[in-house]
Amino acid sequence: MSAALQMTAFGLALLSTVFLLLATCTDCWMVNADDSLEVSHKCRGLWRECVTNMQDGVRTCDQYDSILADHPVKIVVTRTLLITADLLAGLALATLLLGLDCIKFLKEDPHVKLKMCYGAGVILSIGSILGLVGSVWYAVDVYVERATLVSHNIFLGVHYDFGWSCWLGMAGSTGCFAAS
Repeated sequence: MSAALQMTAFGLALLSTVFLLLATCTDCWMVNADDSLEVSHKCRGLWRECVTNMQDGVRTCDQYDSILADHPVKIVVTRTLLITADLLAGLALATLLLGLDCIKFLKEDPHVKLKMCYGAGVILSIGSILGLVGSVWYAVDVYVERATLVSHNIFLGVHYDFGWSCWLGMAGSTGCFAAS
């Protein structure tokens, strides 16, 4: 029973870490949410902004000027929190792998392996909280930006909604927390 639980936790942690890494690297944190007929699909991410032509499928992306450039707070905070969550989840995954009963590393000392599993759980939970805070921070900022424009009757032609990368970050963080 313990081996099945460990393998399930490891599989969930691995899948959730992949989700977190994909959320950090992908570029669809915000998508245009207009109800009118659009000829292009716009996505904004942490690293670049992309536009896809819906008629011919051509996609063009504009990289942000520099990592060190003056960016909005939501991008800087989300980048920082998600990169830290990725690093912690990767460290926890390696520690959990070495602490599994089916791995021959430190086979003669089961107490150390158990402590490694507990340590991996703590690291994974810290990483998941950071990832969830970053993803929710970004989502709340998108919502507040949209609500502010609507309350002031300002229409800029395009307004954005949560993208699949934002949801992927939330799912990865929640999965890491469950695995911890």
